[in-house]
Amino acid sequence: MLAMYVVILAGGGGTRLWPLSRPERPKPFLPLLGEETLLQRTVARVLPLVDSPRDVFVVTDRKYGHFVREQTPNVQLIVEPAGRNTAAAIALAARMIERPEEEVMAVLPADHWIEQEDVFRDVLLSAADGLAAGTPFGIERPLVTLGIQPTHASTHYGYLIPEPLGGRTIHGLFAHKLQAFEEKPTEARATQLLGTPDVAWNAGMFLWQREAIRGALEKFTPLPMLIDNAVGSELALTNAYDRVTPISIDKAVMEGAASDHRVVMGGMDVGWSDIGGWTALLGALGLDGVHGQVVQPGEQITTTGDDLLVERTGDEVRAVAGADATMTASETVALLRGARPFETEVGALLARCTGGRG
Repeated sequence: MLAMYVVILAGGGGTRLWPLSRPERPKPFLPLLGEETLLQRTVARVLPLVDSPRDVFVVTDRKYGHFVREQTPNVQLIVEPAGRNTAAAIALAARMIERPEEEVMAVLPADHWIEQEDVFRDVLLSAADGLAAGTPFGIERPLVTLGIQPTHASTHYGYLIPEPLGGRTIHGLFAHKLQAFEEKPTEARATQLLGTPDVAWNAGMFLWQREAIRGALEKFTPLPMLIDNAVGSELALTNAYDRVTPISIDKAVMEGAASDHRVVMGGMDVGWSDIGGWTALLGALGLDGVHGQVVQPGEQITTTGDDLLVERTGDEVRAVAGADATMTASETVALLRGARPFETEVGALLARCTGGRG
């Protein structure tokens, strides 16, 4: 088996799961779908692919480092002075991790859910052997991205648009040369994209050899120039990060690399969810038909007796029954429409994520 190492990006955010997720403890570090946190499950999912937990690296903001040490103590930790989105995190990892150039680096988010984990591992192996370490479509050292087959016209995901009529199976994985990345579209554009052959949702999962991503970062961004010489000094790295503009790896590198015909997309169907909001979370918990949204202070909402409102007071998060009423939110709450029949399950979720204070 080709040698592989895994970089897991454990950032903040999770604003669509507020007030359960919060800046002090964002989504990757919460046990949303069981006793394990999403980070712990992500690490466990990839361990069969590597020789040792030391082949797994977690990149996170300094303020979340203690979560990584507590929850996944056997992996290697790469600490950023501050979160600056995925391009900076990947640039730092590519500078700090010294591995043989022929090995493949897999880059994965810490906060996604995969139902078919065995299938997912097979996809990663195929993408590493047949794509990232090969010359698919005649491309040497390609940048590989993994896409999800869309199930509906979503405006919440970016889209991967393949070059037309050029797909083929490589190492058991259906792959294309990528034509373009497209950011989260309008509803009309999402509907149009859904009808495009082999288009995929952008899952934010990548594989490449270190030299390939280093070269792309140097071509398309100033990040190596800012970060490389600062590594080894906490003060210098902090100063470097102060000059970094937050930007995703998609915008910073992958869009330009796709225009240069350097990106290959592998498709996968593994029961994926990014747990990107309350509706996705409740669906993953099996609470079908429940829809959730975050309501900000000052917004007006109408509730019914079938709804639940998730409210936070300090460390306590609780679900209260809705009423047939219209109100203006005084704080950030989550409105879970149709969740009243699942009050017990929602209460268990809140308790699990707040140490019994839900």
